Amino acid sequence: MLKLMHVSKTFNPGTITEKKALKDINLELKEGDFVTVIGGNGAGKSTLLNLIAGVHTTDTGSIILDNTDITLWKEHNRAKFLGRVFQDPMMGTAANMEIEENLALAYRRGKRRTLSWGITNTERKTYKELLASLDLGLESRMSSKVGLLSGGQRQALTLLMATLQKPKLLLLDEHTAALDPKTAAKVLELTEEIVERENLTTFMVTHNMKNAIRYGNRLIMMCEGNIIYDVSGEAKKNLQVEDLLKKFKTANNDGLTNDRMLLS
Repeated sequence: MLKLMHVSKTFNPGTITEKKALKDINLELKEGDFVTVIGGNGAGKSTLLNLIAGVHTTDTGSIILDNTDITLWKEHNRAKFLGRVFQDPMMGTAANMEIEENLALAYRRGKRRTLSWGITNTERKTYKELLASLDLGLESRMSSKVGLLSGGQRQALTLLMATLQKPKLLLLDEHTAALDPKTAAKVLELTEEIVERENLTTFMVTHNMKNAIRYGNRLIMMCEGNIIYDVSGEAKKNLQVEDLLKKFKTANNDGLTNDRMLLS
């Protein structure tokens, strides 16, 4: 479904700030996989996600999505096939537009533009039902400006928008990191419900080891631009945080020193 073959990326090559972010990455996601990606600061997690999204270009290697080579595609060309939720709740929605208007924009993503942009009653009914499934009371606030919502409400709305037109791949870039623990747990619960209901192939970057173990059917650990651990199925279900700490310590020699994973 998604294949990365010999993908590498170096930032600022040939300078004193050169950073080899990814080193000959080979990775394949099957349809329906829910992969959590864990690793320390600078491990390459977000760079890998951004290469898939088209934010960055590869130095070497190929990216194949659903049997189509998208290696040279621009970010906006890939967007019609990808759903994405950012770490910052302020991104992914238009703050000065109403909730239903944001949903309408997401619904029309990748479709041909026409003069009849207005939201139909049928659409409005669908949006209301989808918002009700979030259990956040947003179905009664469809005409409210998105900028008036809390961070958690905005992130839940962004998640809904990212999956409204079933994407080939859902990218979650630490999408609960900026939320308080209670709200983060709610958004993760919604994430799991939507991914399972729509059978979405999902790539979720996180610093939280407990969440990396709890969610998805497969876990990948990265360190210094390499994939150092790839586990799925029963082996993943039986993982403990201590197991990941040992893996990271072995790969990083002196273990966790200055990293947010200590707080997870």
